[in-house]
Order: sequence, then structure tokens, then C-alpha cells
Amino acid sequence: MQQSAVPELAHTHTRPIHWVATATAVAGVVAFSSVLQPNPATAAQAAGPEARTAPVVTTAPDPADVHFPIDCGPVKAKIQKQVSGDLDGDGRPETVAVVHCDAPMGTPPDAVYVITRAKGTGEPRVVATLLSPKTRNTVTDFTVSDGTVLATLLGYSTSDVPSCCPDVKDKAKWQWKDGAFVRSTPAGTHTV
Repeated sequence: MQQSAVPELAHTHTRPIHWVATATAVAGVVAFSSVLQPNPATAAQAAGPEARTAPVVTTAPDPADVHFPIDCGPVKAKIQKQVSGDLDGDGRPETVAVVHCDAPMGTPPDAVYVITRAKGTGEPRVVATLLSPKTRNTVTDFTVSDGTVLATLLGYSTSDVPSCCPDVKDKAKWQWKDGAFVRSTPAGTHTV
């Protein structure tokens, strides 16, 4: 066996100073690369009629987070039905809720409220009362379609008719027009 004419190379034996130097070099590269980040990407919108802004998409407000303006005395207000949709054309959904007092007996009258999110805070709040409980109506069929709230209302021809037995059936339709909800009746009122 012939021996090498070159003595063993010094770098083939690792010493602690080599590890310290390597760790320092790696740390320097990482630190330097965190300083030299590329600029954030930006997209330019085309000017003119073809440039459109996307509608703001949010979730519909939850009626469980709202205090309704209904006086229920010792019992609580109960959300009977709820539907959501964009009623005013702003791209954000509103929630329409049918609410009545959770009375242990009888047929409590319904109220219909529109709930939206407050600008800035996003907190749900009641913005309109479509049907007051003072009308003594009960809401049966209830939908939101194309920005219109449709409901079938059961009511009473006189105050002498007992609450158990509504004798009038009415269809109601509410639409957002000129900054307010306007009610119309698609079909004539008729007795049950």
C-alpha cells in the first residue's frame, strides 16, 4: 500500500469552530433573505365601462342576535320562521324573521321584521317592521324571491272573532321602493 504524498487535509476533520461558522453563515443568509422580499403584487383595473366592482358578499344576519321591538311581558320572543335574500339590491343579504311571543297557550299574533347588518360594526339590527303584532295576523306561507317578501296572513274580520279561529286569509307582498318597504296585496282578501 502506497501512502499519499499529500498529508491529510485539515478540512476533513470537523471541529466545533466549523459548526459555528456554518451556523453563522446560514443564519446570515436567512436574515438577509427576510429583508429582501419582493414587492407585493398589484393588479390594475381597466378603466371604463368594462371595469366592474364585485358586489360585497357577506353572510345574512342571524335573527337570534337581535332584540326585537315586541312586548312579550314575562315570556320571550320566539323566531317562528326566517328567510334571507337581498331585498334592497345592495349585494348584501338581509334576513326577514317572523316573530311572536312564546305564549304557553293560544295563538299569539306574528310580527315580521327585516334585519340587516349595521354599517361599520356589522352587528345585526332591525331596520323595518313589515307586520306589527297589533294586526293580530298569523303568518303561514312565507318566502323571499327576487327581492320581494311574500306571505300568507290569517286574520280576523272583527275583534269578536276568537283568536283560535281566524276567518280571513290574505296575501301580502313587500318590496323595497324609494328607500322604504311598500306593501301591496297580490290577491284580494277572502274569508276562510
